[in-house]
Amino acid sequence: MENSTFISDISHKAFPLSERISATTIRHSILKSIQEKYPDFGENSYVANSELNVFREKYITDYLTKELGQLSDLEQRVLSSFQNNSTLSDKVENDDNTALTFGQKVADKVATFGGSWTFIISFCSFLLVWILINIFWFKNQGFDPYPYILLNLILSCIAALQAPVIMMSQNRQEEKDRIRAKNDYMINLKSELEIRMLHEKIDHLIMHQQEELLEIQKVQIDMMQDILQRVNQKELLEH
Repeated sequence: MENSTFISDISHKAFPLSERISATTIRHSILKSIQEKYPDFGENSYVANSELNVFREKYITDYLTKELGQLSDLEQRVLSSFQNNSTLSDKVENDDNTALTFGQKVADKVATFGGSWTFIISFCSFLLVWILINIFWFKNQGFDPYPYILLNLILSCIAALQAPVIMMSQNRQEEKDRIRAKNDYMINLKSELEIRMLHEKIDHLIMHQQEELLEIQKVQIDMMQDILQRVNQKELLEH
């Protein structure tokens, strides 16, 4: 019965034979990283796929560090998500569903109402009613005769209070947009890393298939040579 395991030349542990990867099929940059830590790892050596993934992740980390200088918190989160096979899009949804405080809700309502035609029509109607009451009802001798000093005071107070409330809502929206931009950056960065890893795996598959085809050709050549030897032996016996 054939042995279904092999011994890794890195950790010297037994792994399933299906995980065996030859050093000749590993990309040169990854192989160089392995040989820096294990100098005895040569062309005739073998490594498990799980061990090779560790060096691939290390290669990606070194690449990010080299390109970006020092990994920021965003890159660390992307790398952690990449290693744990988790997604980042769910974090965007969690950020959108964060509970708002009472002040934030009021600011959003004021900003929504203050930027609508309902507010404009209601406010113009209020001004018109105020003026008409003082002109026709109180004969311009009531509580706020022309030039409507009390009305100007009310309008100034509304403008003074409405402006900062709307700015609070806009600032929160800007902060939300910045968070979304960071999330978009992390998702794009992870996509780039996934594409790089996909290229690594495709290259490995291609090289592995080529190695298997060469092995099959060698087996076929051995079979042909064996057949030729038998034919030659048979001809010698007949003569």
